[in-house]
Amino acid sequence: MASPDGAHGEAGATENQHTNQHPRQAEAAMTTDMSLAAKSKKPGGPRKAAPWIGVVLVVAVLIAVVFGVRAAASRGGGAVDGGAADSVTIGLKLAPTNLDIRNTAGSSLDQILIGNVYEGLVARDSDNKVVPALAKSWDVSDDGLKYTFHLRDGVTFSNGDALTAEDVVWSLDELVSKQYHDADSLKNLETIGASGDDTVVLTLSKPYSQLLWALTGRAGLVFDKDAKYVAKTQAVGSGPYLVKEFKPNTMITLEANPKYWGAQPKTPTVVVRYYADDNAAVNALKSGEVQVLAPIGAQLAEPFRKDTAKYVVETGEGTDKYVLGMNNAAGHPTADKKVRQAIRYAIDHDQLIAARGGVDKALGGPIPSLDPGYEDLTKLYPHDAEKAQALLKEAGYTKEHPLRLTLTYANTYGSEIGDQLRSQLKEVGIDLKVNVVEFSTWLQDVYTDKDYDLSLVDHNESHDFTQWSNPDYYYGYDNKDVQRLTDEGLHATDDATRDAKLAQAARIVSEDAAADWLLNYRITTAMDKGVTGFPLNMNQTYLPLWNVAYTPAK
Repeated sequence: MASPDGAHGEAGATENQHTNQHPRQAEAAMTTDMSLAAKSKKPGGPRKAAPWIGVVLVVAVLIAVVFGVRAAASRGGGAVDGGAADSVTIGLKLAPTNLDIRNTAGSSLDQILIGNVYEGLVARDSDNKVVPALAKSWDVSDDGLKYTFHLRDGVTFSNGDALTAEDVVWSLDELVSKQYHDADSLKNLETIGASGDDTVVLTLSKPYSQLLWALTGRAGLVFDKDAKYVAKTQAVGSGPYLVKEFKPNTMITLEANPKYWGAQPKTPTVVVRYYADDNAAVNALKSGEVQVLAPIGAQLAEPFRKDTAKYVVETGEGTDKYVLGMNNAAGHPTADKKVRQAIRYAIDHDQLIAARGGVDKALGGPIPSLDPGYEDLTKLYPHDAEKAQALLKEAGYTKEHPLRLTLTYANTYGSEIGDQLRSQLKEVGIDLKVNVVEFSTWLQDVYTDKDYDLSLVDHNESHDFTQWSNPDYYYGYDNKDVQRLTDEGLHATDDATRDAKLAQAARIVSEDAAADWLLNYRITTAMDKGVTGFPLNMNQTYLPLWNVAYTPAK
């Protein structure tokens, strides 16, 4: 549930806070108590010191303090007396080109703005569950067609304007009428209305069990209908932070919002720097330029993991699914279920994960652990080369007549994973050609034209199971039972029914070997030892920072 004193509960923040035995990391600028300069002691001894000696000592102390302040400032803001720092610097990877969250695609905007600068009626917690935000509570009718949200009292935007039900209705109306980003996620929405200043009522034409979760993202953000600002470079929200400075593709500085309706953030200033180059990012953490780095590859994180005196390295859960797509459409070798099953048995998932540093998880089906309907399906197709060979033989493929397939994927994933798959499939008699292409080529050939045998994509969206109930999607997978169960799950009026229906559908998809789920990517974060409260789960798409604090080492 939401914290009574603001923000959105523990939404996205790590639940186990660091103790002295297991601290976290992040960074902040060091604040210095200048009164320390006045505490120089008079020299003792049998003789009285000459006046100029005292002056020299005072000057020396002042110089030391000043240089200490400058040195601390170069590492970030903080307190030299062991207290919490007043700023922290975080290194991220994907940089926003502008701040217009209603019109610009890309998870970098969701990551930095949602929950920090802009808020919705509801939010997500660290387990990807819906929790209160601007709405302190809500009611859902028994038939699932009416949602009544009760707004918090005394909420204002950062410019001082009161946030009322009128702003909520206007924001949702604008979203739908202008088809802003993610407008299509509010399915079956029929009417949007207000009852007084503190109540918002949404009615649906048909139940939609994902509505609340959809409102935790861009579709549910509440904007000030009267505010005048340049959306690409400025922001007016109701969250715990303001945008103080923004440099496209480079950095963004967040400053505590003094008008925030809840408790003030633990760290007044958060600086986010973006690093496209992994080596530059690692060097920034080593040098103290940043105190948190997310994500960091498991191999690159190893030196920090070993240096427990200075750093903490932790891994959080995510919804990224590395999908080995198989073309299920007629006319392709992978339209044969036996071929698809053989491929799944041939793949050694443990080997793939180990080669990436061993932090990712095996995923046996299309739903990750943080999404509704998850079931552990990893035992359906364990690595078994003999079974793979037997199935290929049943499908008509032998050493004399081998199965030849092409794996097409974008060069953003590197060549190693393709090399591993080629080697693993070769062991069972599949001749795999690996075709690494530009992302634009992949979009055209695979996603649009569906001209491929096998593909590889990191599908990172949460709650995206509906791709398996869409026969027009690039998988070419068409199963009426999956479509029926998915529809029943999405139109359920309670979560238990929704989850059960989606789990049934997901099991069928996995049993059909419609694809292979190579791994569930998990996010590794490396931090300075003094950081607490940095979100670990889903931090590439949802990064609430109000709970982050940094205490520099003494």
